[in-house]
Amino acid sequence: MKMGNAAQACGSGQAVHLPPEVEELLRTDNILDLSYKKMKVMPAEFCCFSQLEKLYISNNHIRELPDEFAELTNLRILALDFNKFEEVPKVVCQLENLTRLYMGNNRLMTIPPEFRNLQSLRCLWIENNYFRKFPKQLVDLRNLKSVQMGDNRLKSLPEDLARMTNLRGLWLYSNRLEDLPKVLLKMEFLEILDVDKNKITTFPNMVHLTRLKLFCYDHNPAKIPPKVANTVTLVGEGAEEIMATRAEQKQEEQEKESESVQGILKNGSMNDEDREAFPELDYSPGDT
Repeated sequence: MKMGNAAQACGSGQAVHLPPEVEELLRTDNILDLSYKKMKVMPAEFCCFSQLEKLYISNNHIRELPDEFAELTNLRILALDFNKFEEVPKVVCQLENLTRLYMGNNRLMTIPPEFRNLQSLRCLWIENNYFRKFPKQLVDLRNLKSVQMGDNRLKSLPEDLARMTNLRGLWLYSNRLEDLPKVLLKMEFLEILDVDKNKITTFPNMVHLTRLKLFCYDHNPAKIPPKVANTVTLVGEGAEEIMATRAEQKQEEQEKESESVQGILKNGSMNDEDREAFPELDYSPGDT
């Protein structure tokens, strides 16, 4: 949209008070990046750019958003991180097409009930804020796949968290957890879990979390590494030794398997154990 038409589109009939370079920054793929512009106020005239799909307003000095912001109904990605928000603007909760929301490094303590309206949200980054409790509103966001809540003040997690069955990544580093919350042991669908830099003294047995791919546990008081499935990559004290042992065991298994196959091919015969391990090599006279 051309700047000359912006005021008319807003219906204000007044001059648009936007940074002069906005039109140049507005890309043809409906992306606008106004990061690092030292903005203190978000002009209401932004309602003119209703076609926007991605809007980045990171690293400014903004504390609130105008009501007209709700007219950006096509927004899918919104970055408000590194500003001065003390609460999530309720107008953001009206953007029902949002899939990614970045509000890290602000001054947030709670999330409004209206946040439940964001049913399309898949990724939420609210790290480095002042949350003392995990926002229960997030439990109702069934499409949420990753939650970044590092650098907050969490001491526990709600049992309802287990209802977030689509959640795949959960970052809880640099909080105040003294134990690994029991609810995490019920979340067998998690693939990434980061509890680095907490106050956890012991880790429970986590072998049953077979979908877990990455577990970060470094910088905790715990002296013994957690027990996890062999498919989990560990990051923390003692992890290198565990991963090295796994690699050695895998190498030994591969060598043993190779020897068995070579023996079958050389001798042309299979015992019951071989038939079970290598059914594709089992050939009996008369087979077609």
